Amino acid sequence: MFVLLSIFMTLPVIFLVGSEAPNAYAFAKSAGIVCGIGVLGIVTTYRQSRDLKPRYMFVLTVSSWFIIALLSALPFYLSDGGISAADAFFEGSSGITTTGATVFTGLDTMDQDLLLWRSILQWIGGIGIIGMFVAVLPFLRVGGMRLFATESSEWTDKALPRMKTLSRGLLIVYLFFSVLAVLTYWLSGMTLFDAFNHGLTSIATGGFSTSDLSMGKFSDLILMEATLFMIIGSLPFFLFVREMHGQHGVLFRDQQVRLFLLILVLVPLLMTVYRWLVSPVPFDPLHNYVATLFNVTSVVTTTGYASEDYSAWGPLAFVLFFFLMFIGGCSGSTAGGMKIFRFQLSMIILREQLMRLLHPRAVLTRNYNGRAVSDEIISSMIAYTFIFLLCLFLMTVALAALQLDFVTSLSGALTSLTNVGPGLGDIIGPAGNFSSLPDAAKWVLAVGMLMGRLEILSVVIVFSPAFWRS
Repeated sequence: MFVLLSIFMTLPVIFLVGSEAPNAYAFAKSAGIVCGIGVLGIVTTYRQSRDLKPRYMFVLTVSSWFIIALLSALPFYLSDGGISAADAFFEGSSGITTTGATVFTGLDTMDQDLLLWRSILQWIGGIGIIGMFVAVLPFLRVGGMRLFATESSEWTDKALPRMKTLSRGLLIVYLFFSVLAVLTYWLSGMTLFDAFNHGLTSIATGGFSTSDLSMGKFSDLILMEATLFMIIGSLPFFLFVREMHGQHGVLFRDQQVRLFLLILVLVPLLMTVYRWLVSPVPFDPLHNYVATLFNVTSVVTTTGYASEDYSAWGPLAFVLFFFLMFIGGCSGSTAGGMKIFRFQLSMIILREQLMRLLHPRAVLTRNYNGRAVSDEIISSMIAYTFIFLLCLFLMTVALAALQLDFVTSLSGALTSLTNVGPGLGDIIGPAGNFSSLPDAAKWVLAVGMLMGRLEILSVVIVFSPAFWRS
């Protein structure tokens, strides 16, 4: 992984040969360091067993994401911009976890090689996230993919050929949509550089932009296109692979996909009506609907783009956007958040409990997407929800202890754990960024992004004393 990361580090210099890559030395030095670490690891462990038991996989999964976030920060730290270690790690973590929160300002005039590296980081993180959710976490009995893909949750000789086919299909689908996004943006009026960057970060639901205005500098047509690509990035990629292999219709028969799309139909419509009712100025229904749909989709999919300051749309919009930050996309996508399926399982449990109160002796079955839901899945979901809320509380308290106001502390903790990007309020809202926060807060938020991306439980397990007992 480190050797592959070092190869990606050379791409900004290769793509931007000449004066547009002023930090070529920083990228070359970073690539050399990372490649050296990778080669050293390969040489020193070449003759060791490759039998990866669950205990080792937990350590490998958690440590690799944290170390890659640290190494990804090297080009920022070694560049000529005077970027601090805290800012570099924050930006690297935000990129590789596809969070999209940024500490950088003046993006319109920033060195293009650094802008391109941010986008490449999110693209790498996007495909890494899909692979982790489809292949690694089910094997570790963490996450929600056990509900959706049985063949990817077994690491056996019988399952390996199917896993290789699935992995190849995921990469093909991811590359196809990435290229499609770049070409669509370019043909719609973006410069090739802007189209390339936004194409990578749209499919990865990352949200890094090349402008301080984010997507606010582009036309309504481009906003609609971006909305489509954010939705695509938030759908289960393994279902795209199944569609590609002839299982037509499986995408829209999936329960989480249907609820996800229903939310993106109803919420923007209701919020557009609300904005029309409270608007003190003449209201353009079409433009405002496009802006509302785009920004709602950006938050629900945890992409983090913004076309305007939606926190200024009124109290109802402010509250709705706060709760939308919890949702996230579908399991098996590049999106973060708590994921749609957990809310659906919660409704199944609620219905079951209500039925038991009415009919104590009734024999009830839990089914989701035509499959029985085991008690283990339910227990895992409850445990995840509890640890998520506990981490949200602890991070909010930690940020408040660093003298941040309540809205900034709470929304900052939430946006990092759900990998949304911008928070709420005047400081870290869609019209601001994280640059003015103290360094300690940036370290806390960066760790929160990584924990959120790893489904929290993976990190908690590795740091628990029981894990290290023989």
